[in-house]
Amino acid sequence: MADSLNIRSRWLLLAPAVVIGCLLVISGCSTTAPQRGLLGTSQEQDISPDRWSLVQIARDLIGVPYRYGGMDPDAGFDCSGLVYYSYRQRGVWVPRTASQQHQFATPVAASGLRPGDLVFFDTRGKVGHVGIYSGKGRFIHAPSGGGRVREEHLNKPYWRQRWLGGGNLLDG
Repeated sequence: MADSLNIRSRWLLLAPAVVIGCLLVISGCSTTAPQRGLLGTSQEQDISPDRWSLVQIARDLIGVPYRYGGMDPDAGFDCSGLVYYSYRQRGVWVPRTASQQHQFATPVAASGLRPGDLVFFDTRGKVGHVGIYSGKGRFIHAPSGGGRVREEHLNKPYWRQRWLGGGNLLDG
């Protein structure tokens, strides 16, 4: 009998701590952890009009269907074709493929990206995807698999896991 009272006394002492602990665990599960992003936005304040113009060209193409090897809005775009077309509209020559664009670009750290820079991803054990950085941690690209040109956040797990680096093809 003394043992059952002792157990009951202990339980009464521990019960509030157990309830509080459970509440802390549950509330911790329902909050969003702060995201550690790839990018800062510190480089986006004094951006040249040419860079913003390039981003706007790419934004105007949002919704155009994906097409392997595509390089214009009528036929559709693949990822490097979107970059090729957008830069050509600004009078800037760039190579045609994502791999060539990566080799040609001046490397840029994630924290130094500016709108108009390129962002590269490893989707097949090599440079397999490219997009145009549009600012505030976002980029415009032509996803494969029946997708359409769209703007997405670089901090999405899919892109973060495949991040290779940024590249600059512009002077300013």
